[in-house]
Amino acid sequence: MHNNVDELFEQLWQQYLQVTPSAKKICHLLGNGEEIINDHIALRTFNIAKVNLEVLAEHFKKVGYEEKGQYNFEAKKLTAKHFEHSDPDQPKVFISELRVEECSPELQAIVTDLVAQVDESVTTAPEFVYNGAPWKLPKADFQTLISESEYAGWTAAWGYRANHFTVHVNKLSGYTDLESVNQALKDADYRLNVSGGEIKGSEEVLLKQSSTMADTAVATFSDGELEIPSCFYEFAERFNMADGEEYTGFVAASADKIFESTNVG
Repeated sequence: MHNNVDELFEQLWQQYLQVTPSAKKICHLLGNGEEIINDHIALRTFNIAKVNLEVLAEHFKKVGYEEKGQYNFEAKKLTAKHFEHSDPDQPKVFISELRVEECSPELQAIVTDLVAQVDESVTTAPEFVYNGAPWKLPKADFQTLISESEYAGWTAAWGYRANHFTVHVNKLSGYTDLESVNQALKDADYRLNVSGGEIKGSEEVLLKQSSTMADTAVATFSDGELEIPSCFYEFAERFNMADGEEYTGFVAASADKIFESTNVG
């Protein structure tokens, strides 16, 4: 069992770097050798009982996380919650799930079959949230999923891992705001997600976010390999609420566009 949060996040980080090598370079670029503070990570799943949001959340609750906010993404058919640790310096955790019953019969059949392959004991093992896909997925099924729901295809291919880590821009010493971070990334030839604008959100909603487009990496399928979008790096600038405390929630309209960082293209 994970006896502490740091160990859990170290495992998540190492697994993330395996398919997101750009993240290490970006840390170097933005941190100038100083430690980068992680604002939050995100995980994706399906709303089928055996592997749903609550199953993933349990792994974080065991190390001191509590549920704080709930979100609905109508067009993408997603429900999400975010969790915070009693120690405010620990990263927030954002977990989403696809409402499978709202999708096509083809998608439902494929996802139901994937989840059926998973032994219940696997989902409670400490490494479940950073162990990748616990099922075998043929390439054709991946293509069927991705043509209907990018989210479903990504989740089926990559499984359980941090879909992204997030730089807490307020805690970067060399930058004053998200705009200057984005400029540094573009100057270094990183491609930003421009869906809904390069910067999602505003000071009015107390949160500004941007992200790179996902790296590509080789995913293993039951009948071979494909190079597909893997994970991305996000950047968040938070503003203070009326009481002077930093806003710790998420903005659904912005997160909706951040999901598109793993789109092909």
